[in-house]
Amino acid sequence: MTDDAFRKQVRAWISANLPSDWRARMEGADTAAFVELQREWFETIIPSGYATPHWDSAWVGGGLPLERQVIIFEEMARADAPRLLLYFISLYHAAMTISHWGTEAQKAQHLDAILKGAIWCQGFSEPNAGSDLASLRTRAERVGDNYIVNGQKIWSTMGQHADWCLLLVRTSKEGPKQAGITFLLMDMKSEGIVTRPIRQITGDEEFSELFLQDVVIPVENRLGAEGEGWKVAQTTLASERGLTILELAERMHRAVWRLLEAMNRSGRSGDAEFRRKGTMVQIKIEALRALTGQMMRRAGKGEDAPGDSSFVKHFYAEVLREFTQLGLGVEGMHGLAKSPLVLGAGHETGNWMFDFLNSYMWTIAGGTNEIQRNIISERVLGMPREKTS
Repeated sequence: MTDDAFRKQVRAWISANLPSDWRARMEGADTAAFVELQREWFETIIPSGYATPHWDSAWVGGGLPLERQVIIFEEMARADAPRLLLYFISLYHAAMTISHWGTEAQKAQHLDAILKGAIWCQGFSEPNAGSDLASLRTRAERVGDNYIVNGQKIWSTMGQHADWCLLLVRTSKEGPKQAGITFLLMDMKSEGIVTRPIRQITGDEEFSELFLQDVVIPVENRLGAEGEGWKVAQTTLASERGLTILELAERMHRAVWRLLEAMNRSGRSGDAEFRRKGTMVQIKIEALRALTGQMMRRAGKGEDAPGDSSFVKHFYAEVLREFTQLGLGVEGMHGLAKSPLVLGAGHETGNWMFDFLNSYMWTIAGGTNEIQRNIISERVLGMPREKTS
């Protein structure tokens, strides 16, 4: 099948299956309605394989080349399909990490469960260990065949809905900070777990805080060896800064029409300064798509360049900020009015105040832009690491 034929196939499937009223259903919707729609869309799309083209070829839809993954992302964005926000960690972070590091038993259990709707969250950041993740304090003590975990996690995406959690814990204080970290898979139904949703500046509750008290996690739920958690976590973070950005870049590319529509509606299309800024944003979006594609092709060949994922993640955050800020400026005072949220719409909804406020998340999530610049300066430019007393 040619790429053009594949595109027509994807487009036809979307036309036949997309819930056309989803935006109306989600405008001002509550959390229960959001979860209901997400489950409906997940159950519809999973059998098609269009939610898992990045998975291994042994799984439904998996094994597609990068070019065809991009086609799927393009067509979903073109059709304004809802993003699977509830299952985002499951389909990307959890699936890629378990596929790479999991035992055959772990793969069989968890990958199959994800395809059946298991929701995952990520327990990495802590109140005093966000950008400096290696300083995490959540403690896991091994007692026989179990780990007993105590601590606190924060900014856990969809944690309040999750069935399982990708959890980083400290099992040793000996040696470098990274050396004492272990990666566990935590059943969110375990006793001793309390989740508390965090209301953001947008009014949404996408994140939650996790409180862990004497939580029992079997040793068989460990990914990699004890003390190898930092290395395992790099796979999770690479997925967040690679495959994740690939989809989001295509979404932003296809959302440029919202900016052009806003410029026409406000009469700004004749303003040379706004046209210049709009052109520059479009150029940066195209550059982002090219950089992301290049990174993914290199990764597919095992030729990852140092700092690739950090550069792409940082660039996406900056371009998203510029894109949404320009939309807010185009709308003028009208754009400052708070419109109802459209849950599940992503970061480029055309509700410019919401989009702009939401864009700040990406300068923090997955490692702040400041941390990404440090990584780029040290690993790409060869600058000396700052000495701390």
